[in-house]
Amino acid sequence: MKKLFFIAIFLFTFVLTPSTTLAQSITGTQSPVSSDNHTASEEQEGKEIWDKLQAKQLECKDLTNDNYAVLGEYFMGQSIGDTQRHAAMNQMMSRMMGEEGEEQMHITMGKRLSGCDTSAQVPQSGWGFMPMMWMMGGGGNSMMGYGGWGNMMGWGFGILGWLFMIIFGVLIILGVVALIRYLGSSGKSGDKEKTPLEILKERYAKGEINKKEFEEEKKELA
Repeated sequence: MKKLFFIAIFLFTFVLTPSTTLAQSITGTQSPVSSDNHTASEEQEGKEIWDKLQAKQLECKDLTNDNYAVLGEYFMGQSIGDTQRHAAMNQMMSRMMGEEGEEQMHITMGKRLSGCDTSAQVPQSGWGFMPMMWMMGGGGNSMMGYGGWGNMMGWGFGILGWLFMIIFGVLIILGVVALIRYLGSSGKSGDKEKTPLEILKERYAKGEINKKEFEEEKKELA
C-alpha cells in the first residue's frame, strides 16, 4: 500500500508541477516590456509571411528557417490570444528546452501548421512541453489550431502519442484510486496498534457490549 501511495503522490506532483510553474511564470512574474515588444514584432512578421503564403505571393520553397520561426510565433500568438502570455511561455520554453530548442520548436510549428512540411521533426526536448501548450490555448482553443494535433505532431504522434496519453491517463486514475484506498485505510490502521483491552474498553464505552460481557471478556484477556 505504501508503494501505491508514493506512486499516487508522484503522479499528482508530476501533473501539478508544470501547471504551477507555468502559472508562476505568467502571473507571478511580469514579462519585461522589451520581451513583449519583441514577441509582438515576431507575431506581426509571421502574419505578413502567412498572408503572403495565403495570397500565393510566397511559396514554401522560398521560406528560410527564420521565416518558419516567426510563422511559428504567429500561430502560437494567435492561439494564446495575448502577447504577454505568449512572451511568458516563450521564456518558459527557453528555460526548459534552451534557446536553440525553443527556436527549433517555433520552426517546427511554422513548418507543420503552415502545411509546408507536416513531417518536420519535433525537438526531443519539446515532447514534454506539448501537453502544456495544449492547455494554454486562448479561449479554450488548442494551441495546435490550424489543423490541430494531427498537423503539429504528424501521423506518428497519432499512434505513439495517443498511446502514451492513454497510458498516462490510466496511471493517473490508478494513482488516484491508490491514494483514496490509502486514505480510507489509514483510519483503520490505528485500531491495529491498540491492545485488545483498549479495544474492549472502547466497545464498552460505545455501548456495543454490556457490563457483564465487558467483565467476562476482560477476565479472558487477563
